[in-house]
Amino acid sequence: MSSRARRIAISVAASMMTLSLAACGALGASESSDAASPAKGNDITVGLLLPEKANTRYEQFDYPFFKAKVADLTRDQGEVKYANAEASASKQAQQLQQMIDDKVDVIVLDAVDAKAIGDGVQKAKDAGIPVIAYDRLAEGPIDAYISFDNELVGEVQGRSLLEALGDDADSSAKIVMMNGSPTDPNAKQFKAGALSELNGKVTIAQSFDTKDWKAENAEANMAEAIGEIGKDNIAGVYSANDTMAGGIIEALEDAGVTDLPPITGQDAELAAVQRLVSGEQYMSVYKSYPQEAESAAEMAVARVQGRDIQFDALARDKVDSPTHKGIPAQLVPVVALTQDNIKETVVADGIYKVGDICTAKYAADCAEIKLK
Repeated sequence: MSSRARRIAISVAASMMTLSLAACGALGASESSDAASPAKGNDITVGLLLPEKANTRYEQFDYPFFKAKVADLTRDQGEVKYANAEASASKQAQQLQQMIDDKVDVIVLDAVDAKAIGDGVQKAKDAGIPVIAYDRLAEGPIDAYISFDNELVGEVQGRSLLEALGDDADSSAKIVMMNGSPTDPNAKQFKAGALSELNGKVTIAQSFDTKDWKAENAEANMAEAIGEIGKDNIAGVYSANDTMAGGIIEALEDAGVTDLPPITGQDAELAAVQRLVSGEQYMSVYKSYPQEAESAAEMAVARVQGRDIQFDALARDKVDSPTHKGIPAQLVPVVALTQDNIKETVVADGIYKVGDICTAKYAADCAEIKLK
């Protein structure tokens, strides 16, 4: 087994272990173990800035899990002020400034544009408000960062695509790469991880950086690729997330492709899980949003209450941004999601019920793969 394959296997195992530890309260230090006197009590205000609504995860999972965890940690005395930028960097800058003006105690920020928001992060720092980067590493004086191992996400996607191609995975196989938004630093890491698996093994016939991660932009890009390569000459498609995978499938079907090539994804959106069931999409990457959101909430509360031992336990890794080095971080592991492990992942973790997935349209497909 190669070192990269071992790393992926270890990550999958670690994901399951970490989820169990988190459920038992073993992640980080307990409140009672922290000797420092809290800087603030439970009556705190936490600002949460999320980037967009096109990807359903933010409204459906991240915000609710984060809010519930803050309530739990503060005995229902803490408040979460929430704003979603709807993919507008300028709107997010205004939302960040409003939270500074409102004198929130701490801000958790998932940046639309990691570079553009750097000045706003500095303003928060100048106002004495710590900022924790969530999911995407923003520039500026960030206090901590929590996300998934983004390069590993790309590696898992790339390896899964090669596995789907099987004996057809050779240098003659033409692949289309549909990467994420150029303003999202995570997209670069996904791309780098995928290329580390795909380079030299297949031909990257077309590659796109997709504005705002939007399905319609991915669909337009894919239509262009089909025109250049030919609909029957595309062996597989690397899609960085599920939203774009939906647009890619639309373009392929509009071009008359009935036997879809293997297509990757990420985020385990409900529509994507249903596409896995029907065979339209080969895989997605399941990331434990409860673990990420709840850990971010723990970080935020510990930081503002001065619980340094707990904060340090939650941020044992270090990452570098273009402007700052050695940022305390927590990198959450990921799982490759296919038809074979839907029940053991998104269903077992309570993300979806089987009934959510196996609607009338997908009932026969669910029966075929014994998902019940």
